[in-house]
Amino acid sequence: MTPERVEEVIAALDRGETRVAERVDGKWQANEEAQEAILEYFRLREIEPQELGLFEYRDKIPLKRGYEELGVRVVPPAVARYGSYLSRGVVLMPSYVNIGAWVGPNTMVDTWSTVGSGAQIGADVHLAGGVGIGGVLEPRGARPVIVEDGVFVGSRAVIVEGVVVGERAVIGPHVVLSASVPVIDVTGSEPVEHRGYVPPGSIVLPGVRQKEYPAGTYGLQCALIVGQRSESTDLKTSLNQALREHGIAS
Repeated sequence: MTPERVEEVIAALDRGETRVAERVDGKWQANEEAQEAILEYFRLREIEPQELGLFEYRDKIPLKRGYEELGVRVVPPAVARYGSYLSRGVVLMPSYVNIGAWVGPNTMVDTWSTVGSGAQIGADVHLAGGVGIGGVLEPRGARPVIVEDGVFVGSRAVIVEGVVVGERAVIGPHVVLSASVPVIDVTGSEPVEHRGYVPPGSIVLPGVRQKEYPAGTYGLQCALIVGQRSESTDLKTSLNQALREHGIAS
């Protein structure tokens, strides 16, 4: 990829005209050219000082600008890198959005939350305080983390390794979701296991699954689908109700 093409792709990512992943025929697919461009951009750029008001930085990637025109609210010292896209109505509390990330309309990225490289966050999402959304750029073609429209992610939850969280799901505080962590639906007579995917509308809480080892029985982390979000309740009501029903303090 030529340096000129790299600059074109990064500028298109910054304007929201290109995305690191998009839904094609109902499935999320990575944009390999966009991933390659981001990696090449890191190689091409030199570290240089940047000053923004009272803040001084020293980095390869410029800071994103033009928030007034975009119609987003950015609370100091929140940082979004050039090459990320923030849709109209986004609110960034003191948080971090990395290059290649896409954040949908009216989404809240709360205090100390991070949105990693290439992560795709839908519209009307709430990432509560301290949420960690992982970034994926390598290997090329690897799907980034996808959080679809209307999702609530509770405080200190972590979502990494290309996990897809379906629309309107509620992820409880401290839940860890990765490609290898089982997501177990325990609402029926038999458990149903998912990996790397949370079905739409699911209410997910942290759990432990016992496993036998030569040295004894130990609990391995898992995530439990304990219910479905009601159409008649909002995200906060659904989460608080689920926490009360299952004896977990909010």
